[in-house]
Amino acid sequence: MRTIGEADTLARQRLMRYIILYCTVALLLGCGNDRKPRERTSPSGKYYGGVFNANESEPIRSLFPLSLVQASAHRIGAQIFEGLVRFDPKDLSIKPALAESWEADATGTVYTFTLRQGARFHDDACFPGGKGRQLTAEDVVACYVRLCTNQEWNKMFWLFQDRISGANAHYQASAAGPVDGGVKGITAPDKHTVRFVLTHPMPGFLNILAHQGCWVFAPEALNHYGKEVLWHPVGTGAFRVKAYEQGVMLVLERNPEYDGRDADGAQLPYLDAIRYTFVEDKNKELDSFLEGKLSVVYELPINRTNEMGQGAHVLQTIPALSIQFLGMNTRKAPLNDIRIRRAIDLAIDREMLVDSVLDGLAVIAERGVVPPGLQAYPYERLPLRRHDPAAGRRLLEEAGYPGGKGLPQVVLQVNNSGYGYVKVAEAVQAMLERHLGVAAVVSVLPEEQHFRQIEMGLAQFWREGWIADHPDPENFLSLFYGRNAPADTSEPSYLNSTRHRDPRFDSLFSQAVRTADDRLRLTLLASAEEVLMENAFVIPLYHERSVRLLQPWIEDMPINGMEYRDMRLVWIDPASKP
Repeated sequence: MRTIGEADTLARQRLMRYIILYCTVALLLGCGNDRKPRERTSPSGKYYGGVFNANESEPIRSLFPLSLVQASAHRIGAQIFEGLVRFDPKDLSIKPALAESWEADATGTVYTFTLRQGARFHDDACFPGGKGRQLTAEDVVACYVRLCTNQEWNKMFWLFQDRISGANAHYQASAAGPVDGGVKGITAPDKHTVRFVLTHPMPGFLNILAHQGCWVFAPEALNHYGKEVLWHPVGTGAFRVKAYEQGVMLVLERNPEYDGRDADGAQLPYLDAIRYTFVEDKNKELDSFLEGKLSVVYELPINRTNEMGQGAHVLQTIPALSIQFLGMNTRKAPLNDIRIRRAIDLAIDREMLVDSVLDGLAVIAERGVVPPGLQAYPYERLPLRRHDPAAGRRLLEEAGYPGGKGLPQVVLQVNNSGYGYVKVAEAVQAMLERHLGVAAVVSVLPEEQHFRQIEMGLAQFWREGWIADHPDPENFLSLFYGRNAPADTSEPSYLNSTRHRDPRFDSLFSQAVRTADDRLRLTLLASAEEVLMENAFVIPLYHERSVRLLQPWIEDMPINGMEYRDMRLVWIDPASKP
C-alpha cells in the first residue's frame, strides 16, 4: 500500500512531466492554436506552415505497425510510417509510396518492387548519434520477416499467411524460438529492390501491402526499445514524433528529411505539425471544435447530431466501409445452442436501432457483415435478415426455454466509447426482454478492458466493430477464418475474436484467397459469408456513416470509407482562418 508521501511524490513527478511536455509543445508551436501559416507557398498556391489539431477519443494501445489494430492508432500511424504502396485518400486506389514502381511476372506470383531513393528513417535515439539513415531493401525484408515471426506483439501474420512462399513454415518454426535465415518468398536482390514470391496468384496483393501491418519501421527501433517499441514509432513518413505523453498528448512535427513531393514538385508536407489530444468525452471534443481549438471532429456525440449543419464548418459524410456487430461466445451455455443465438438475432429490430437510436447516421446490415459499396460483390446471394420475434420465441421454446423461463441471464458487454455504442446495447437489452422474455444486462467497460475480455475469450456476448483495413470483402470475412484464431483457447485471439471455426467456411475462404479469377473469388467469399450467417456466431447490426466536420481553413482533406488520412497533402488557408 502506498503511503501519502509516496503518492504525493508521484503526483509531483507526473506534474513535472506534463510541464515539460507542454513547454516542448509551446516551443514547437510558437503562439499555439492561433499561429497562422507562413506566407511561403507552393507553385500551385498552397500555403506552408500551421498546426493541425485533432483529438482521438479512443485510448491508443500501440503505435507499432505489427500491433496496430485500432482505427484511431491507424489515423496517427499513417503519418509516421510508409509501406511500399499507399491508398489514395480520395478513392482508396493504390499509389506508390516507398516503392516508386513494381511489376508482376506472367504467372502473377512474383512481384518485384523498386524502392524510391532518398527515403530516410526519422532521427531517433535507436541510431548511432541519434541520426536516422537511408532506407534499404534489407530493411523492408527485415520488417516483413518479423511479420512472419510468431511473437506475442505480432498481430499481423494473417496478412502473409498462406500467401507468401515460406511464410507459414517460418511462423511455425519461430514458435519454438528464434529462427536463423529469412522467409523464402521475401528477398532483396539488391539494396533498391524487394521481391515477393506468392504461393498463388492474388489480385489483391497490392491492397495487402498497403495495410498498416506492412508499414516499414526501423529494425533498430525494435532492437533498441524491445517491448517499448509500441510507444516509440520510427518510420520514414512525412511526420515524426516530437513529444508524447501516453494518454495525454502526441505532437508530430514536419520531417525535414522527407523526400516526398507534390504534383508540382514542391516538398511535402505543408503543415508544420499535427497535435493529437486524447480526451475520451465526445461532447468535450465537439465543444473544442466549435470553439476553433480543433481542426477536425470525427464521429459526433449521438445527442448532438443536430449541430452538424450549424456554423461555418465543412460537413463531410460518406458511407463507411465498416460493420458493427454482436459477437457470441459459443463455447459456453446458453449461447452454445444455435437456436438461442438465432432467437436473439430475430428479436433485434435493426431499423429501430438505425432510425431512432442512431438518428439515421447508419445503414441497416440487411444481409451480412460485408458492407455495401464493394464493387462486384454478389450481395444478393445472402438472404435478407428479418425482425421476427414470434419466430424467435418459437426457437426459445424448442430449446427448452418457453417465454425465456429458465434461461440464464445474458450479459451484453460494451465499451464506454464510440458513437452510440452504449445506447444501442441498452436498446438491444430492451428488445430481448420485451420480445423473448430473456433476462439481459448491459455491462459497460473501459475500452482496454473490454477488448482484453473479448480477446481472452472471457466475454459472453459483446459489441464489436470493424472498419476496412483495405477495401475488399476478404478483409471482413478474415475475422471469422478458423486459422486466424489460436488452437489453444487459453491464448488471446486478436483477429477472430468469436473463434469461429467451420470446415465449410474455412474451405471456401481458403479457396477464395487462392483464386486469381476475381468474379469466382468474390462468389466463393459470398458463399463463405452464407455459412457464417447460418452459424449465427455473429449478429450484424448496422454499417456506420462516416461523418466529419472540418474547419473552413483546412484544405485538401478528402473523406473516404476507411477514414484513411494522408496528412502530407493537407494545408491551412490563412485567408479563411480567423
